[in-house]
Amino acid sequence: MGTDPRHHHVGHGHHAVSAPAPAPAGAGAPVANRPGASVAIHGAGIAANCCAHLLARAGVAAVRTAGERTPVPAILLSDAALALTRSVFERPDLFADRPRITHRLVAWGAAEPVQLPHGAIVLSEGDLDAALAPPPAPGATAAPGMSIHTAPPFPAGEIRRFGSRSTAAAQVGLRRDADRSVCGIEAVEAGWLFLIPSGESTAWLLCVGASAQTLLGQSRHIAPRIDGVGRISSAFETSPRMLTSLAGPDWLACGSAAVAFDPICGDGTAQAVREAILASAVIAAMRDGGDQAALRIHFESMILAAMRRHLRLCAQFYASGGDGEWWRAQLADLAEGFDWCTARLAKMPEPRYELHDFRLVARGEAS
Repeated sequence: MGTDPRHHHVGHGHHAVSAPAPAPAGAGAPVANRPGASVAIHGAGIAANCCAHLLARAGVAAVRTAGERTPVPAILLSDAALALTRSVFERPDLFADRPRITHRLVAWGAAEPVQLPHGAIVLSEGDLDAALAPPPAPGATAAPGMSIHTAPPFPAGEIRRFGSRSTAAAQVGLRRDADRSVCGIEAVEAGWLFLIPSGESTAWLLCVGASAQTLLGQSRHIAPRIDGVGRISSAFETSPRMLTSLAGPDWLACGSAAVAFDPICGDGTAQAVREAILASAVIAAMRDGGDQAALRIHFESMILAAMRRHLRLCAQFYASGGDGEWWRAQLADLAEGFDWCTARLAKMPEPRYELHDFRLVARGEAS
């Protein structure tokens, strides 16, 4: 699927001397009147909480309104995602008391099952919200000049889906001899299963593709660990997807409602945090007089590049998971999405900024 252009920052080949660039729009305005001096955050969840915390740290006044979103039943937060979240909230002991997942059983495609090291903790979305409640904020003293949307309705765009994967979640019992520190993923003919232990005798089972009954009937490795299936959720969508427009003159969109990763990669929560870091840095840069148009383009291109990398990684999993009709259909959708992202990135300028300590700086000017 080619090389990601966001990883290779080469020149455009133009060497002519030009007149000095005009000052960015808003650069000469009083700080209180610039975009980014005050912000409205619409929505909830980890992306909204991260934005609220980082903006408060940057001295940007923010007001919050709730938004409609469907919570996920369980989150497997990897050690890398946990470290990133701790750094954002400046809490090195965050969730240190939670039971740990130490290994992952992988039974995928024609390969023999293997048990690999995998450090993570298991949380509910309610656990995250309760622990990461935003700090008290004085609120904006004037009408917010910018808004961040982490839940619908979004100001513009529509959701572009890169596939269609019917998914259900079920709370299941674990057999007494099942290791509670080992999660498991298994590919079967009609889809795949992901088992996440969540207690001494319980676990969450994610069923992607066919029904839970069908997938468990085809399972040789996860089904034997289960002792009874409880209530099964209604079907929901887990294919990668993103809003076709992530930024406008006075708004940004981020978080899993705007950009959703396939759970097969286990990177969705970390991606929501990374998007919130970038959104907050863009807002702060606008407040400080940065080029608003260039910052919006940078924001959108970085997230589009992240989705492109994600689709490429997903394709590797779906190419090796099985060779049936369902698996081939997922792979074709991923390839189409990869091409869509590539075409959009080709029309965007090269990135002009880098993140350093939660701030955006011009490339080549980082100290």
